[in-house]
Amino acid sequence: MKNLFLLLPLLGSLAGGHGLAQTTGPILLKNATVIDGTGAAPKVRTDILIDQGKIVSVEKGIKAAGAREIDLTGKTVMPSLVCAHAHVGTLKGTTSSADNYTRENLLRHLKKYEDYGVSAVLAMGTDRPLIFNGFIDSTQRGQLPGARLYSAGYGFNTPDPNPGSWMNLLLRPNAPEEVPAMMDKLAAVKPTVVKIWVDDHGGNAQKMKPEIYQAIIREAHKRNIRVAAHLFYAEDARKLTEAGIDIIAHSIRDKEVDQDLLMKMKQKNVTYIPTLSLDEYQFAYADNPYWLNDAFFKASLEPGVFEMITDKAYGEKIKNSPDYQRNMSAFKTAMTNLKKIHDAGIPVALGTDSGAFPVRTQGFTEHLEMELMTQAGLTPAQAITIATRNAATALRIGHEKGTLEKGKKADLLVLSANPFHDIRNTRKIESVWKEGKEVSKGPLPR
Repeated sequence: MKNLFLLLPLLGSLAGGHGLAQTTGPILLKNATVIDGTGAAPKVRTDILIDQGKIVSVEKGIKAAGAREIDLTGKTVMPSLVCAHAHVGTLKGTTSSADNYTRENLLRHLKKYEDYGVSAVLAMGTDRPLIFNGFIDSTQRGQLPGARLYSAGYGFNTPDPNPGSWMNLLLRPNAPEEVPAMMDKLAAVKPTVVKIWVDDHGGNAQKMKPEIYQAIIREAHKRNIRVAAHLFYAEDARKLTEAGIDIIAHSIRDKEVDQDLLMKMKQKNVTYIPTLSLDEYQFAYADNPYWLNDAFFKASLEPGVFEMITDKAYGEKIKNSPDYQRNMSAFKTAMTNLKKIHDAGIPVALGTDSGAFPVRTQGFTEHLEMELMTQAGLTPAQAITIATRNAATALRIGHEKGTLEKGKKADLLVLSANPFHDIRNTRKIESVWKEGKEVSKGPLPR
């Protein structure tokens, strides 16, 4: 019995994230400015009734006998974020390695995402068997602390072991005939999508051959699994779209998209995940980005990374790299293409590639991505919808997440300021809620 009493505080902490007090029964959030994630204008002085982890009603003047009322006058409520392109488990300190992929590290990363208001992440092709024996199901059911985890399982790359060499479970077919058996292996872990790499990494690697990726798309679709492509070039985007790709998982960065490609992407209902922040990180640390010393950014970093990126030699190495100008040009093109693609009515979803390497920090990057979207010409309302409803739709969880509507999970953020006025206000997190329970006060100590 003594041991049981010793365990109770720990169990409470695991259930509630920061050990925050939880109560059962209906909860009524009163008088908030509500951003519902659909793109609609904020609803002022609006109430949200929550019961059994779900939203019962969003309207003014709700009366609910017996509900615990929380007055949110002056606060803004919005759906929690969803990241449709991330990596989880491999990052630790200044390293990114398969050796870091442990249950403890996975839970640590998922909790960090949650503290930053990200309630679901799709790990894009670098996962390992550890998560496929109940772990991923438990996160998706909300039985483990932190963000819900979705996975592309083991991604497909070229036979050349150099790209992604630390991701040694990648599937690397030499010929189309090898793809069906590999797809059977992948389908067994029930991936949300299949991830393929179609890129020459700046001319430094072999690119996946069309006959290989055509076979991958064909075999995935036979099993009712969508395919997401890592790419860089517009012509690869065109050929992949013609081959039936479902998701373009990075920006097109070599040149502006033309009308033909826009039309094909729209006709094929391709979802576009721009990962603008990835491209900014490629050169940002050569100088001092305004957010470098921001506590909201620094709290997201792994130990030792701040010292690494602020070292003068690190910045000089970036500036002197032969890829420096290319990376800045690629970023500019990515920004232009996002606006053209969004304006064409092609679905855009939030994804960042956070967690792949130490400089792509988990949590902060999702907020930075929304800011970059507005710099590309989108409105804060559009960026928020991309980061909530559209990203949930990309993960095929839009029936239960992504908007604040009746019947959806009560996964939401309480902010001290309205991000419709300034998208950076998404960083002013007062609390994070998961299925109607407050699980975090945000990433910064109070």
